[in-house]
Amino acid sequence: MYMDSEVLAELAAEACDDRKAKNIKLIKVDEVSTLTDWIIITEGLSDVQVKAIISSVENRLKSEANRLPLRKEGLNEAKWALLDYGELIVHVLQPQQREYYDLEAFWSHGICRKFSHSVT
Repeated sequence: MYMDSEVLAELAAEACDDRKAKNIKLIKVDEVSTLTDWIIITEGLSDVQVKAIISSVENRLKSEANRLPLRKEGLNEAKWALLDYGELIVHVLQPQQREYYDLEAFWSHGICRKFSHSVT
């Protein structure tokens, strides 16, 4: 089943939100990078929350999009973990790492928007 990269990014952002991830940002970089189409940057306040957010994204994309990550990094330390799905890369950082590495500034030439869950 094919899923548009923007829909995939929204699904991943919802999965982050399900685990109370903070300050979820979606950055569209397909016009400024060949690395990926979308980058999600969010944060968890502890090792446990970072792992829970990553697990939520993996489970949601596997069940609803039949997708597995091509690569996973940082899960043991859970200070900065990432999932790489090719057209989508999800970064989950603890606040100190997020501030230090400032990925939003690095990707500032992309189109950035905050995730806002729909209220039904």
